[in-house]
Amino acid sequence: MSDIDLKNRRVVLVGGAGFIGHHLALQLKAAGAHVEIIDGLQVNNLLTYSAFNGDSKVGELYLSIINQRLDLIRQAGIPLHPQDARDYHAFGRILEKIKPQAIVHLAAVAHAGSANKDPYSTFDHSLRTLENALDYARGKLEQFVFFSSSMAYGNFMTPEVSEEHPLNPMGIYGALKLSGEKMVIAYNQVFNLPYTIVRPSALYGPRCVSRRVGQIFIESAMKSSPLRVDGDGNEKLDFTYIDDLVQGIKLVLQKPQAINQTFNITYGQSRSINDLVEIVRKSFEGIPVEYVKRDKLMPFRGTLSIKKAQEMLGYKPENPIEVGIPKYIDWYRKLDKNGQFMIDIKVER
Repeated sequence: MSDIDLKNRRVVLVGGAGFIGHHLALQLKAAGAHVEIIDGLQVNNLLTYSAFNGDSKVGELYLSIINQRLDLIRQAGIPLHPQDARDYHAFGRILEKIKPQAIVHLAAVAHAGSANKDPYSTFDHSLRTLENALDYARGKLEQFVFFSSSMAYGNFMTPEVSEEHPLNPMGIYGALKLSGEKMVIAYNQVFNLPYTIVRPSALYGPRCVSRRVGQIFIESAMKSSPLRVDGDGNEKLDFTYIDDLVQGIKLVLQKPQAINQTFNITYGQSRSINDLVEIVRKSFEGIPVEYVKRDKLMPFRGTLSIKKAQEMLGYKPENPIEVGIPKYIDWYRKLDKNGQFMIDIKVER
């Protein structure tokens, strides 16, 4: 089967103004695709931090990061429709006007801790938006790409898990990701909707405001605060740099072999939290480490096998944490141009 040419392919990113989405939009645009974004800018985005009631410096920092995303999207000439995807009719009208060949569904609450604190909103922004996108998609799309998560597996039963590993998620976030996968597959069964499900893990990289562990460590280090580690630090995660994930999604959109398949799109080698700590400390000498009680709703994970993505898609991740984390730190240091912007920020927990 020959590859699908991304040039002029009409792709809509639902929730595409977020961390993953804006990186993907920029790369697809650079490859010649016709990309449009539909995003209500509410969840962990512009409206959240414009109305932020916590530490004003945190709100200021994250607004500046989000505005960087929006500036890059605008400069690339990528249309952004500020529409809440929960509004079935308004959302559908935009999609009908664009007539996409592929939809990448990213809309969701992006953090497991936030999901467990506010299950109603998480359900609404995750499954309601997905239901509306799927209902438009039946009979109209070449491909529907759904972003799931390694959290759908729950506790890893083996040191390395393939896509066939049992799915037994813990907490609201993982349960909704698994529910989303089941909905997508059901639309394939009933309406013959071509789909691809992707399961990323422990993402990190520039312009993230989702409070993932790499971001928290770097922001703490830049204000000379301790790196707080949940548990003893020996727990392992398959840390994945954003550029590697985007490479994988581009391949998913190009390869006919990806249709009606599920892929782990990660670095493919887990590393301990202590490994991550030591890499951060190489750039911030003398930063203390504090070990705290582990969140009982976080599953024990490890390495996700990427053999299927390598063999079927030609996926080749290039950024172990020794490469990706220094890139991420360099980005933060460029953001902090005058050496003061980060210093007074009280990092949230």
